[in-house]
Amino acid sequence: MIQAGAAIVDITPPPGLAMSGFAARTLPAKGAHDALAARAVVVGDTAVVVADVIGIDAAASARIRERCVLPAENVVVAALHNHGGPVSMAGRLSIAADPAYLARLEDACVAAIDKAATMRRPATVTVGQGSDPGIARNRRHPGGPVDTSLPLLRIRATDGSMIALITAYACHPVVLAADNLLWTADYPHFVRQALEETYPGAVALFMTGCVGDANTGHSAHASISLAANQDRSFAAAESIGRKIAEAALGAAERPVSDTVHACNGTVSLAFERRETEASEILENRWRDEALTAEPARKSLLGYWADWARDIAPLKPESLPARVTVLDWGGVPIVALPGEIFAETALTIRTSLGADKPAFVIGFAGDNPGYIPPASEFQFGGYEVDEAHRYYGLAATFAPGSAEALAACAIELAKATSSGSGAA
Repeated sequence: MIQAGAAIVDITPPPGLAMSGFAARTLPAKGAHDALAARAVVVGDTAVVVADVIGIDAAASARIRERCVLPAENVVVAALHNHGGPVSMAGRLSIAADPAYLARLEDACVAAIDKAATMRRPATVTVGQGSDPGIARNRRHPGGPVDTSLPLLRIRATDGSMIALITAYACHPVVLAADNLLWTADYPHFVRQALEETYPGAVALFMTGCVGDANTGHSAHASISLAANQDRSFAAAESIGRKIAEAALGAAERPVSDTVHACNGTVSLAFERRETEASEILENRWRDEALTAEPARKSLLGYWADWARDIAPLKPESLPARVTVLDWGGVPIVALPGEIFAETALTIRTSLGADKPAFVIGFAGDNPGYIPPASEFQFGGYEVDEAHRYYGLAATFAPGSAEALAACAIELAKATSSGSGAA
């Protein structure tokens, strides 16, 4: 039988720390709506840990993998990418991180993996595909593609008790907007809450899918506002989260095998500058506009102007990006870095078998920003033309980057399914 364990470690910051996720928001957190956590599930000698933060960079992810009790190559370190959490990456997303919190975050991820490993016991695993909850919308193209997949893994001990439930969905955790000043895991909190209410004592692990162009329907620019919106409230997040959980729990159960494998690859991602004007011209224009801009826009322009001064002049070097595929009893978990679009996820799913329950997630191993498919560059927009400034990158990832990640993932999935990946 498969040996499996799960654990949760609290990472809720104190009030007063800066929040990450919206350039329009300048005030620190004033409290917590729900506890933030690092959640880990260990299956055999492999693990997935998801922390309720916007991202964990490559260096921190590597340290977590190296420090935990499992082989580093068998561990996926991912972020939930909630926008109601603390600054969690040094030098990214334009706000200085608190070093003490970064250390606490790393320690918690290691502790969650190690605790889950010590909790391992003989287990059976089943998988099923939930129905489309109808929540995600393509925020760049009305009626455009979204990844509607909603897999559910149920891991039970031999006495029938539920150890863990694992699901994933591709919808940006940005129901709450820039006006929110409470720590929150956003709608995934309510997904997990509903799953754990159904199976008391179980650990619910939610993995965020490829959400670079998916949310509940608003544009990225709609978040450059501090106005309250009833569609972006905790009540809305709860309704959405519980609808997703209900759809997931309707998944049928198919037993999986007791084989466990892991494979990793690295893709070198190049950059391509989109801006055509000199950095000095851009900086001066944005600083001039900020003088009369309303507060939310003024905050954004300040970040852009600082980027033009400090980062735009730098020549970007290629970024090594880690891709991991775990195979849990024949169920693939494809873990990609950054903000991946639906087109990339659907390409991978097609190669895996469109009807096969599989997890295709983003924000794993690193979160360097948006990695658009080549087809999206002609449309420009925030995700292609602007987001790299907020992420602290000198340029956008070059066309072909997403396709290279997909090709790597597909090759790794073939290797794990054939048993050539070891765990």
